[in-house]
Formats: sequence, C-alpha cells, structure tokens
Amino acid sequence: MRILAIDPAIRNTGFAVVEGNHTDQRALAYEVISIPRKLTQSEALSAIHTGLGNIIRKWEPDEVAVEGIIYVQSHRTAISMGAARAAALIAAAAHGLPVFEYSPRKIKQAVVGRGAADKQQVAFMVRALLGLSETPPHDAADALAIALTHLFATDPLKQDSLPRTRI
Repeated sequence: MRILAIDPAIRNTGFAVVEGNHTDQRALAYEVISIPRKLTQSEALSAIHTGLGNIIRKWEPDEVAVEGIIYVQSHRTAISMGAARAAALIAAAAHGLPVFEYSPRKIKQAVVGRGAADKQQVAFMVRALLGLSETPPHDAADALAIALTHLFATDPLKQDSLPRTRI
C-alpha cells in the first residue's frame, strides 16, 4: 500500500509518501511545502492544494492520512490550520482518495511509544524506523510519523489502540 501523509499548515505543510504494510515500510519521498510569507492566505491555500495535487499525480498513493485537529490557544491559528487542512483534504478528494485521520497523541504513541513525545523524539524515531540517513525536517518528520501510524493501524493486533478514522 502506498500512503500520502500530510501534516498541514499554512506556511509549512509537511508531506511524506511511504510504501509498505504494518511490518515493513519504506519512505519514497518526504519534504516540506514552504509557502512564502508574501503570499496572502488564499494564495497560500491555493499553493498547498496545487502542490499536493502534483504530489498525488506523481506518486499515485492508494490512501491519504492526515493529522487530526489539534488544540491551539489562538483562534486565528486554529482557523489558519483548519484552512490548510481543508486545502489538503480537497486535493485528496479531487483525486478520489480515501482519507484517514489520527490524533497527534495517537501518532506519537504509535511511533515513539508515548503520546507526550516532543518533535525531536518523533523525528529521531522516524529516522530509526525507516532507516533514513539523516533526520528529516520537523514538518516532514511529522508527516512520516502520520504515514507510519496509518500503516501500523492495519495491524490486526493494534487496531484497538490505533483506530482508523475515515473522514
């Protein structure tokens, strides 16, 4: 199975393409779509949508996995993150791909072993689990962790602890 995982944000959207199953995974691509600050929010959303559409066409994933909505203290940040997430979901839907979401806590638990892990721990474990030669940037590492969580959730022994929520 080939997964496109997305860690959406208005200025730095992480993505990863990972292939495999719950016992064997391989990273095919991972990067951060960086949007310049000079672009307006609507231009940034269009760039996210277009960029992810190009990635979908190039890598032809079977499914998409995204991080679920997180708690933020600023309403402005929440709206901005929600808009970036919507651009990602629309890109997936436009290509007819099923989308699954996982909470940040479940992602950290699946990859690191504890739901309160920090970004450095997630990046380190992603590097180790996928045998990468270098630690990916945080947003790309988060996307890799989302992809791994999605693949781990296909394990019949872990389905209770990592429920797959299709959105």
